[in-house]
Amino acid sequence: MPHNTRWAIPELVYATEDAGAKILITDRDPGPELSGIVDRVIRIDTGEYEDLLAAAPEAEPAITPDTLAGLFYTGGTTGASKGVMLTHANLMANAVHTQLAQPLLEDDRYLTMAPMFHAAGVYCTLSVIWVGAANVVQPAFDPSVTLDLVQAENITGAIAVPSMLAAMVEAQTTEPRDVSSLRWLSHGASPVAFEVLKRSCEIFGCEHIHLYGSTELSPLAAVFRHEDQFLTDPQRAKSCGVAPPGVGLQVRNADGTVLPIGEVGEVTVRGPNVMVGYWNKPDQTAAALDANGWYSTGDVGFLDADGYLYLVDRSKDMIVSGGENVYCTEVEDAIYSHPGVLEATVFGIPDEQWGEAVHAVVVPRDGIHLDEAAIIDHCRGKIGGYKVPKSVSFQADALPKSGPGKVLKRELRAPFWDGKDRQIN
Repeated sequence: MPHNTRWAIPELVYATEDAGAKILITDRDPGPELSGIVDRVIRIDTGEYEDLLAAAPEAEPAITPDTLAGLFYTGGTTGASKGVMLTHANLMANAVHTQLAQPLLEDDRYLTMAPMFHAAGVYCTLSVIWVGAANVVQPAFDPSVTLDLVQAENITGAIAVPSMLAAMVEAQTTEPRDVSSLRWLSHGASPVAFEVLKRSCEIFGCEHIHLYGSTELSPLAAVFRHEDQFLTDPQRAKSCGVAPPGVGLQVRNADGTVLPIGEVGEVTVRGPNVMVGYWNKPDQTAAALDANGWYSTGDVGFLDADGYLYLVDRSKDMIVSGGENVYCTEVEDAIYSHPGVLEATVFGIPDEQWGEAVHAVVVPRDGIHLDEAAIIDHCRGKIGGYKVPKSVSFQADALPKSGPGKVLKRELRAPFWDGKDRQIN
């Protein structure tokens, strides 16, 4: 169970306790709150982990394709994060899909620059090992360091979230390196701006591949190869691609009816890559997976006549900022814990660097003065830094609500997205 290094301590403690983890493997002192809830802490930085491996007897674990391989925690639309249960079969199915998305060869040199607690950071790992290629791991993303590594290590392929891709384009424009070793660059986690894609294709001169999926899908659900060949067709360039062999894509309306080509609805996915469910959360599992194994993604889109998928919005209360999923309820819970807050709501607004930025609208209690800094400072330490609002606006009146009392976020979001052809970036 990989931990997100950007989580705050309460989030790390929750996931560790929820999973029932007994051992924590770490390269630093985890602190008393985290170490106090496991049976043992194993340190990598002291050599303890390597010593244990060397002393361990050889063993053949009793596993089958259906054996649980890991828990991968993702944010929750109704509060606490959820442990996504992926089996060995799920991960091997993704390895096959990865090979079909961008075939790796034995002499390839793959660069891992996305964080390895993230689906984008590990989606290619098994394929690299499978074919015997090299995996060069960058400890933390820095566009200049990335380009230096591409040149020094003769990197042939890598994946970037859109904000990374944009930063790499700027760094290469400012200080060009020899990147001729690149055969392909993948990108995913959120849509990429067409101009960023166009500049990246021009500057790096290699195949560009759009990947779509989620942690629940191990993670690939659609692949758009040779995206660079469709730059003269801006509409097709906005696509996420087509499903890999063995994976089904359907677009459905609210009652589950499959919609015809071109009609907008919720994207659903079925295949050997689909998770078993959420750890110890049967109700949320039942809401996400139907009786026939179709997973409801929470993304809104449509399919064209050629099977290409296009996203236009998200039905889940979620923001994708810099490739990280931010579930609005988690941020709202943090804001509501401030004693001066009467009402609060959170949504994504366009951001040139991160795609979307977390924005909060707050109604203070009568007689209480709040400013943006107060809300942002209050959230730090309660939630990961990438979830903390980048901006906050205030209003004296109650938040707009529907008849049943649900906050009408679309009304509040609308001015920020005016003129956009889709409600996600």
